[in-house]
Amino acid sequence: MKRCLFKLVIVFALACLANAQTVVLTGATIIDGNGGPPIHDGVVVIQGKRIVAVGPKSSVSVPGGAQEIKLNNKFILPGLMDANVHLIPWPSWSYIEFLARYENKFDAIIEEAAQVALKRGFTTVFDSMGPLDPLMRVRDRIANGEIEGSRMFVAGDIVGFRAVFTTAESMRAASQTFQKRINAMFEKNVGPDLCWKTPAQVGEEMRKYVALGVDFVKYGATGDGAPTNSEVGQDAVLRFTPEQQRAMVEAVHQAGKIIQAHQTSAEALRSVLDAGVDMTQHCSFTGPSRIPDATIKLMLERKFYCGTQWLTLSPAEEQQVRDRKFIGSDADNGKDNVDYSLENEIRMIKAGVPMLVSTDAGLIDPDVAKGPVPQVSQEAGAAPDPSVFIGSEIGVAEFTLMHAMRQRGMTPMAIIQAVTKNIAAAYHKLDQFGTIEPGKFADLVVMDADPLQDIENMRKISMVMKEGKTVEVDKLPRDPVLTSPEAMDAGRIRTK
Repeated sequence: MKRCLFKLVIVFALACLANAQTVVLTGATIIDGNGGPPIHDGVVVIQGKRIVAVGPKSSVSVPGGAQEIKLNNKFILPGLMDANVHLIPWPSWSYIEFLARYENKFDAIIEEAAQVALKRGFTTVFDSMGPLDPLMRVRDRIANGEIEGSRMFVAGDIVGFRAVFTTAESMRAASQTFQKRINAMFEKNVGPDLCWKTPAQVGEEMRKYVALGVDFVKYGATGDGAPTNSEVGQDAVLRFTPEQQRAMVEAVHQAGKIIQAHQTSAEALRSVLDAGVDMTQHCSFTGPSRIPDATIKLMLERKFYCGTQWLTLSPAEEQQVRDRKFIGSDADNGKDNVDYSLENEIRMIKAGVPMLVSTDAGLIDPDVAKGPVPQVSQEAGAAPDPSVFIGSEIGVAEFTLMHAMRQRGMTPMAIIQAVTKNIAAAYHKLDQFGTIEPGKFADLVVMDADPLQDIENMRKISMVMKEGKTVEVDKLPRDPVLTSPEAMDAGRIRTK
């Protein structure tokens, strides 16, 4: 009986494949993401959602009856990705006004952000912190084809963090109830109380959390921010013991998921590596602590992937990179006004540590955007550039980050891989997407100019394809909330 059922499934699958529409892209230069030379006058054959053939015109024939799309003088790349987004936008969730206004519209905002990402060429995004239930609902609707949007993988809260309201505020009971409800929406069972538990208890709580349906896990090895009396602060203080971290890693790996970390010091980075974590975000941001050579060597040995969030450099910093004049020793560790981040980045690039385009981006709440812009790397006295601060707009921040990568000496090919293949590999999804190869999803972007000649040409996207379907970018987002005219220019009474 089982054998007959298996045969029926195979016959049905082959029939579906035979009936799937065949689309052929011809005439373009193919940059397949693997790092080899481009394929000139290339052909990509797509059947249904998948790529079935790739190569030069001389070796790949166009099947009879196929729909041919001629892309002469264009450039085809794998669909772009972002390894670290917040579809419920950061830092908006730290503002009580945003939460009160949009608490019941989180699904709509996530959907909108995923559609804006897709519109701008990002066919896959990884959300590393946000309210789990609405994220999973939208993720599943996109995966099931009910709505359009960038393919989503979600982690929910950063394990160990107080997600939103870091301290109890002296407000009325109703406000305290609201704060508790919002925190619970983000934290589930893995908020700051987890830090008090034994390694065995931590492992059990992580197994429960993974069972909720997360795609991957991110935990806070250290806090985030100045060493203040805050449940998220203490940025150089380890929140979990080595034993607790190993228990987390073991529980997540047993469930077949990857685990990544948020860390803000060189020693925290080493502890994360020792625990067996797969990747980190902002791994170069270690403040006044220089990453030792031995740690960089260990990252290479373990094929460890690093998220970036790099800012654009000032002319003075660009000169520093050209001259390779950095602090160059551990002697100044812990001193005020010392930051090893740029030196760490240059050393990791030179060593060959694989980097990821990883931005913290989402949509920007118009009310938050009207506030002061966070300080960024800049010349003394220069006005801050709102296009480069962390937390900027999805589908925009990524191209700014690619520019920052080029400033630090990464080659255009390395940058292309940082926004395609490396991300898929880091999340163990390279068998599905990340390069242009037979068997993988037909996630593609078409560019009007050669990004290998100038990485700024990555912005010149003329067509986006996800799973073999050309995206109608002009129609996205379908039902705007934060990008709606009413939100952008709100009157006295809001309708959105």
